[in-house]
Parts: sequence; structure tokens; C-alpha cells
Amino acid sequence: MTANELKDYLTAVVKSGLKHAVMIWGMPGIGKSSVVQAVCADNNVDFIDVRLSQLMPSDLRGIPVPDDAVTQWYPPAFLPRSGCGVLFLDELNMAAPSMQGVAQQLILDRKVGDYCLPDGWFVWAAGNQKSAKAAVFDMPAPLANRFLHLNLESCGQTFRQYAYRQQLHPDIIGFLSFRPDLLHSMHPSEPNWPSPRTWHMASDLHKATLDISPAVGASAANEFAAFCSMQNQLPDCKAILAGESCELTCHDPSVLYAIIAALVVSVSSANEAVHGFNWLRQQASKEWVHLFALELFPRLREIGHYAEFTRLLLKDADTRGFLTDFAQLMA
Repeated sequence: MTANELKDYLTAVVKSGLKHAVMIWGMPGIGKSSVVQAVCADNNVDFIDVRLSQLMPSDLRGIPVPDDAVTQWYPPAFLPRSGCGVLFLDELNMAAPSMQGVAQQLILDRKVGDYCLPDGWFVWAAGNQKSAKAAVFDMPAPLANRFLHLNLESCGQTFRQYAYRQQLHPDIIGFLSFRPDLLHSMHPSEPNWPSPRTWHMASDLHKATLDISPAVGASAANEFAAFCSMQNQLPDCKAILAGESCELTCHDPSVLYAIIAALVVSVSSANEAVHGFNWLRQQASKEWVHLFALELFPRLREIGHYAEFTRLLLKDADTRGFLTDFAQLMA
């Protein structure tokens, strides 16, 4: 499932109060923990991230302390005592079998040692797929059988909507629209390679005018640099959104992808969105307007301007005729 589909599924689990343990599978850097954090934030519940691969069994079970000739297990401070939230056991299958054995009691019985997980807490976990060449251990069958197993896959459209929300650099968004195959392109022999996580890092580097190859590798960085070399052929996006006349002099696909990303990132009102839509309708083919609509409409819904945008757009007779092809998108 995509990140949006996973988020919707986990949100339904939280709202339904289902305490079944959940295991999220996916390639490294694809955004498993980010989705879980977003679900917790949206539902106003706490989030505790426990990296089992960095712990020893005693770190989770607690320290044995004698008390009146009886041993008590003092649990670690990072385990919750009250409230509600998600206890997220990240990198579960990277933990040694002995560690997974201790975690199994927490997952199956919601307790470990003398500690009991409060009723308001969910136990979710995540792990990398063996095909990712990660240093993972096989999960014991009794443990695996207690999970709801969900598989997260990369999706360019979903990532771009995330990128707009997180205000990633429009050059990064435009490039990944142009080369969606580079959103996640793992190279096990290299330490740096393209993934949703590293493209976020690359955006920060690009904003600081730094080389992005330390994040995504030399090959992807070189292609990105070639893409950015077309920037001098971009029209003034601020002028476009202000409704000013502006000619598109280059129809190269890389330029059009960059323009669409820049317009969507810059839109802050319904009027600006209408100006951008009508400008692209006049300057480019229907396929590019279609792509712009796919990127723009979810963004407008998020910032609360979609209803006003459609009202303004449909006032123009020429635009109404053009939108016949996109009636389904406007629903």
C-alpha cells in the first residue's frame, strides 16, 4: 500500500481502538516511521520510538532488584506508564533473536517482566525486507503470526504531496516528477542512494546551495544538476500566479515538470491557483494541465482553498468547456 493508504488504515485502527499488534514492512528509507508519527500527531496520541536493534534484552525487561527476598524487575523509563499512544518497535527484525524473544512477550501479552502496558497504548512495529540486503534476522513464526502485516511501497504521487506539505524545494519535487524511478533506487554496495528519506535530506542541502550527492549518491545528483541547469528557461512563477502575461519559451519536459512543481509550491490562494491553471491551459497541452491538476487539487484541499478555487474557475465559460475532460478530477 502507499503511504496515504497506510496512514488511512492505521488511523482507522486507532479510532476503532483495535489493540492488535501491527507490523509494517518496507524498504529502508521509504518512510515507515514517518507515517506512524503522522498518524499519532493527527490523532493527538503519544509516540514512543524504541529501536530494538540498539537494545539488550535487559534494557527492555528491566533490571532485577531484590526486595524482601523476592526479585522485582524495574522496568526502563522509556516505557509508558499512563495515557494513550503508540509504542513503536522500529527495526524489529534487525534485533537479535534473544531481543526478539523478550519483545515477543510485550507484543503478545502487553507486558514484560513486572511491567504492564497501559490499556490506551498500541504496539506497532516495523522492519526492513530481507530483499533490501539489510542485516535482518528471521522473525520467529509464533511472533510473526501475532501481527497484522502491512507492506509499504513507494509512490511518486504520494511522496510529492508529502513534499508539498513539508515544503521541500520545488526543484526536488519537479525532478522526481521528471524521474519518478529515482524516488527509491537502492544500491546495496553504496552508502548513499535515493530514497524518500534521502531526498528530504537532499532538499535541505539544495536549499543551502550544497551538493546533494552526499545524500542521494553521485549518479542521481548528476542527473539532478542537469535538470537544474534548465532553470534559466523557467518563466516568472510569481508573475504567473499574479495573473500577469508571461510567455513559455521552452516546452522541454524537464522545464514543464519544474514549472508545475514551482507553481504548486507557491500557490497560497484560490485566485493564484486560477491564474496558474489558466496560464498553463493557454501555454501547454492538455496532458500537462492534467498533471498540474493532479498535483494542485490535493494541495488546495489541504490548505482549504479548493471550494473557492472551483467556484472561481467555473465562472469562466472557456474554462468550463476545458474542464469537461477533467470532470472526474473536480468531483
